[in-house]
Order: sequence, then C-alpha cells, then structure tokens
Amino acid sequence: MALATNRILLVHPLGYRPEAAGRDISRLASIMPPLGLASIAAWLEKQGLVADIVDCYAHPDSDQRILDVLRSERPAWIGFSCTTSSFLDGVRLAKLAKSELPQIRAVFGGPHVSALKEKVLTDYPEVDVAVVGEGEETMAELLASGGENLASISGLVVREGDGVLFTGYREQGIELDALPFPAYEKLAGYPHVYQLPIFNYPKAPNTSCISSRGCPYACSYCDRSVFRRTFRYNSADYLYEHLRTLRERFGVRHVNFYDDQFTFNRKRVEDFCRLMVDKPLGLTFNCAVRAEHVDLELLRQMQGAGCWMASLGIETGDPELLAKHRQNPDLDMLGDRIRLIKQAGIRVKGLLMMGLPGETEASIRKSMDYVFSLPIDDFNLSKFTPFPGSPIYETIHEQGHFEEDWEKMDCMHFQFVPAGMTRERLEELFTLYYKTHFQRPQVLLSYLTMLWKSPDSWRRFALNLGSFLRFARSSRRLGDS
Repeated sequence: MALATNRILLVHPLGYRPEAAGRDISRLASIMPPLGLASIAAWLEKQGLVADIVDCYAHPDSDQRILDVLRSERPAWIGFSCTTSSFLDGVRLAKLAKSELPQIRAVFGGPHVSALKEKVLTDYPEVDVAVVGEGEETMAELLASGGENLASISGLVVREGDGVLFTGYREQGIELDALPFPAYEKLAGYPHVYQLPIFNYPKAPNTSCISSRGCPYACSYCDRSVFRRTFRYNSADYLYEHLRTLRERFGVRHVNFYDDQFTFNRKRVEDFCRLMVDKPLGLTFNCAVRAEHVDLELLRQMQGAGCWMASLGIETGDPELLAKHRQNPDLDMLGDRIRLIKQAGIRVKGLLMMGLPGETEASIRKSMDYVFSLPIDDFNLSKFTPFPGSPIYETIHEQGHFEEDWEKMDCMHFQFVPAGMTRERLEELFTLYYKTHFQRPQVLLSYLTMLWKSPDSWRRFALNLGSFLRFARSSRRLGDS
C-alpha cells in the first residue's frame, strides 16, 4: 500500500528512557505543550495537508502510539522537533519508524538541527532532511513537493549526490498574524496533561502560548540559530483573540507567555491590556520582561489586565561576570525594576544560571547575596549549558572543561565546568543556593499564601513531595536513576 504523500506525523521526543519519566523532576514540575509543532500542524492543515502529533514528553511511553499512527495513516513523512538533549531520542524514533515503514522519510527541525545544519545529515543517516529556521512555510513546501527537487526549497539541508547541501535561509520570516492559532486539539489530553511550574499560576487548567519570535538582544549564552537576529510579535488584537480561543474552546484559566521578551513594544502591551480590561476573559497571565522595558505605569496596567507573575533574567548577581555575558548589565536598575513589579502587585520570578565561563565560588556567593536582597517570590536556577548556536559555544573549550554529551545538555547537568572549579563543588553550591532560598522566612510565607492563591500547586506539591525532597538533597533531575 502506498504512503500518503500529503501527510506527516510530527513527534516531540522525550529524550531519555520512558521508565525514568516518573522520577524526572522537570516533568513533575512542568509539562509545556510543543507549541512549535502545534503551529506547524495548523499551518499545514491550512494549506490542505494533514498532520498528526505525538508528544512523547507529555506521554512518555509513546513508541506504540507512533507505530499505531504509522500503521493506520501511513504518512510519507515523520517529523521531529529536537532540542540538543532530545535529538538522539529523535534519531532512535526515526529508526523505529523506518523499521515499520521503510519508505518513510524523516525530517528534523528545532534549535539543535538549525545550529548544526549539514553535520546532522552527515553524521546521522537516519535523518533524510533537516529544516533550518522557522518550520511552517518550509514544511508546507516540503510536503507539497512530494519529496522531489528539494534543493530548490529554501531552509533545508538535503543530500545532493554524494554530499550534503544547505539550500540557504528563507528571505524573511513569516508574518505572525497570518498564522492560524496552534492546533492545540491535536495534542492528546490538552490542556489537562500540560501544567505550568508549581506556584507559577493561580488556577488550572493552564497553558503556554507564544506571542513573538526571536529576541532583540545578543547575550553570549543564547541560541540564535532558529530566528537569528529577527524579532517579530503578534498584534494586540491577534493576541487577545488567541487567549479568547484558549478560554472559550479549551477552558484555560491562566496562560504563560513563553516569549523571550513580552514588553519590548510598549504600545502593543498597552493595547492588549486595554482589551483585557474592556472585554474580560476571566483569564490571568504570566510573562517574561527585561528591566529596560518596564516601568510602574506599564506594570500597573499589566496587573489590572490580569498579569499574575513576571519573570526576569538575572543570570548572576556578580556584576563583573554579568558584564562578560549580557548586554546592559545594570544590577542596580534590575533591582529597582524588581521592586517596582512587587509594588504593582505582581509576583516576581528570577531566572538565574550557575557555571557560566568565568564563574568562581566568590561570584556564586555574590550572586546569592544579591538575589537574597531582593523581594523575589520564586526563582529558577539552571546549570549553564553551552548549546550549539550560542556565541559562547565557539570558544567554550578554552574556558573550562566541556563534556559534550547531548543527552545530558538540558540545563540540569553541569556538562561545562569553568576553569578553576570542580563539578562536585558546583553541585554543592547549587544545592546550597536552592536550600538557602527556600529557607528564607519571607519566601516560606509567600509559598504559604499559595494555599489559597494557587491551591492546585499545593496539591501537586503534596502528591510529589518525595521527588521534590530528593531533588533538594541531590539536585539530580531523574532522582535515583
């Protein structure tokens, strides 16, 4: 029986053994929908093509789900969106798909693939095609081509003769307001199987959505391989209709905007807030901001429109280390804006890294002193990881010891150890950083108020108490595995 040339199965790989999923602290804390795949699926359907989605992260034991779709629908294509840590699992699943349907072609996309380009096809014969950059238009052209004359389609890495060819970047990014809303309905169990980090929302069900692509800044640690130096955003009207659809169709009560920079365009945010006040949806939201683009007036408008929490990238509280890696490294301004966010009645989440090149024990102590001097309600401390596509990746071996084990490059392992440090000491200080934060009286009181501000978070915390305590003691992602 022939394969359906107009059909693709889109897969979000898990990235590790399914039996370890129950101990994975990151899954217990948060499961985010694969918004990129859902957007591609919606765009393909709009072009008259057909797409199914299997999210292995939400449903860890999904090998059989994939085989079932392959047998019933017989798609000519299977597509994988991969981070660095999930790429090899995607390769495994491509082998599985080809064992069931030998004629199926595997196409890979995502930040890891966009950064490495030709290397992906050169080193992994299971990968037939790679998509570089945004996927909607490139994938639509790929499926419409029937697999022929791929070298004429921009945004692809393909095999050409005995070699591998990158066909070049697309001339411009897609107009974001032209996109249909992501095909959330194709995500099994949506929205209930997805959940934001505990204590990061007031009500369930909740979800994430994206209202912009790219970032106008160029920090050393950020991967720019997908959107490069572009920065685009949806209009306020589109954004409001997106949230209205999530509320009315799926019953969502809280949304996290998974944007690098939500408040860059002030007028857009003001117009969106005005819509949320004039035509209330009964829905609250979180967003990420940079200190340069908020003030008390704007923050009060956001709070009135339903902003519940704002996240800021602090990265480190050591000014000298921050200046090496980030634009506008003004810790005094950052501290002032954090206090303004609290003054406006919005919760504050700090986003930090440990183990940046140049990190020392003294810089970690400075960072702790700085962070603990601020009225931060919650924080996320990640283990610095030098990803392909980030500026720092090019010289990382000169600045310490880097063990490039892709499966562990998930920001929860110290794969890079700065010169002068040891992995063991980094782990000890990482655990100390978290423990000190959670033992502060004002932080404990803030979490206590979540009993009535976010009762669902406390329910989840109680159900997974053992796993959270194991993580607090060891800082290991997969518990005892």
